[in-house]
Amino acid sequence: MNHGGNNLMLLCGTAHPELGRRIAAEIGMPLTQMAVTRFADGEFDVKIAASVRGHDVFLIQPTCHPVNSTYMELFIILDALRRASAARINAVIPYYGYARKEKKTQPRDPISAKLMANFLQVAGAQRVITLDLHAEAIQGFFDIPVDSLTAGKILAGHILERHPEDNLVVVSPDVGGTARARVIARRLERPLAIIDKRRPRDDDVEVVNVIGDVEGCNCVVVDDLVGTGATLIGAANALTAKGARSVEVLATHGVLAEGSLARLSEAPIAEVVVTDSIPLPADAARYPKLHQVSVAPLIAEAIVRVHEGRSVSELFR
Repeated sequence: MNHGGNNLMLLCGTAHPELGRRIAAEIGMPLTQMAVTRFADGEFDVKIAASVRGHDVFLIQPTCHPVNSTYMELFIILDALRRASAARINAVIPYYGYARKEKKTQPRDPISAKLMANFLQVAGAQRVITLDLHAEAIQGFFDIPVDSLTAGKILAGHILERHPEDNLVVVSPDVGGTARARVIARRLERPLAIIDKRRPRDDDVEVVNVIGDVEGCNCVVVDDLVGTGATLIGAANALTAKGARSVEVLATHGVLAEGSLARLSEAPIAEVVVTDSIPLPADAARYPKLHQVSVAPLIAEAIVRVHEGRSVSELFR
């Protein structure tokens, strides 16, 4: 890929160095060397090995587990870039942590997604490139440009390879995710079903009903992330009870909290597909149901387009 200018510079934090290397390889340029260390009390220190003055800098850092540390590291690197007179500082955040608190649902709730947006801008970010936000309204929390990419085309392509002519139904695991699932359904030209659920307590899901005909169908459940797996397991059980022939899961972000892979392996789910927006857990290789696809080509193309001042919206077609 032609990166279109010699003032483009790529940096990568410590959250997901493998993704950084994949993106750099797609663009055809090396990552700028940077040392991220800690003082004895755990505070971060950053030393960038090359001058960034006058450069269009893209810093790759998904804010995944441990989310507080990866965010703080991101803020400090952004501050270093701002003080070193980078011409433009682009924060490439494939996974935007704290996105699940994007509104108040009860009195005295924080809106953590907005707080993170404030921190990023104060630290020095002048543009954000992210992937499949938990709520697209989070883009409006920023006073800087935000390019919110989607992995839908990549995930849909994987399903078409597995089921080119099968009787597929795309399923949203809740009403809130309907728009996301509808995009996949349109790409696949397949019908849409919805799981109607209630959540009596946090991390506890009660499935109420399946809206749509799934009997005898291969169901593809689409979500933005896999956390504890409770939502997806509840959906799989409900779909199976309604006569679904098989259930597969597509999700952009494999958060995969401790114990989630074991629970998903025991559920009536044939495959769980996630992207490499964040690293997989260390024990992921033990679970053959889990499959990963790469978003490095998508992010690399977005970086080049932003750098060259070309349209990013074409990537959504």
